[in-house]
Amino acid sequence: MSTASRYFEYAQNKLQEVLEQEMPNIQKAADLITESCKNGGKFYVFGSGHSHMITEELYLRAGGLALVHGILPPELMLHQMSKKSSYMERIEGYGKALVELYKVDEKDSILVISNSGRNAAPVDVCLAAKEKGAKVIAMTSMRHSTVCTSRHSSGKKIYEIADVVIDNCAEKGDAGFEVEGLRTPMGPVSSVTGIVIAEALACQVAANLAAAGIEPPVFISSNMDGGDAYNDQLFETYYGYWK
Repeated sequence: MSTASRYFEYAQNKLQEVLEQEMPNIQKAADLITESCKNGGKFYVFGSGHSHMITEELYLRAGGLALVHGILPPELMLHQMSKKSSYMERIEGYGKALVELYKVDEKDSILVISNSGRNAAPVDVCLAAKEKGAKVIAMTSMRHSTVCTSRHSSGKKIYEIADVVIDNCAEKGDAGFEVEGLRTPMGPVSSVTGIVIAEALACQVAANLAAAGIEPPVFISSNMDGGDAYNDQLFETYYGYWK
């Protein structure tokens, strides 16, 4: 079997592990988000470094819920400077400021994504959101987070704060796929399993809303005929310069 084929198998096994282990937690998280949406709250998503890709996956895209509010400050992404986001996510107090800026409150729910769960920014976001009364969902690697120390003065990691924890089933350090002839493992899977978890969560929330008699607002591709006009109505209703 080729190395590429073995990685496909490795990723499929990780997804199967999530399916077998994490469905109850995904359902619990979907129920919390559904209640927020039914009660006029917002569903926020936050992740820094590579975890921001999962936030982007849920935010403003074809097939995505127009109820998602992505917290995506550019300084916590990777495109500006190679190590900038790693430094920024370790600054305590910054995540709390984001919760204030985005006006998170008790009606809301928030998904916080961090593979290690140890850095100050995601811990701050969890703590500050909990203080506001919001429901907090953590997506993290329990294999990693349970064996590392926190970089926050509270001594906590995000799984110790959240109302619901979803394990992405990634290995410690994320990259756990062995390539013959290399000393270091490759093939990280937190983005693979994380994006599938996020989409499964969104689909379950939509199904929950539909079952409650509420038509969930879902974007279509702007590259479909009529897509821009359809989506513009959703932008005006749900984003319209931050309703």
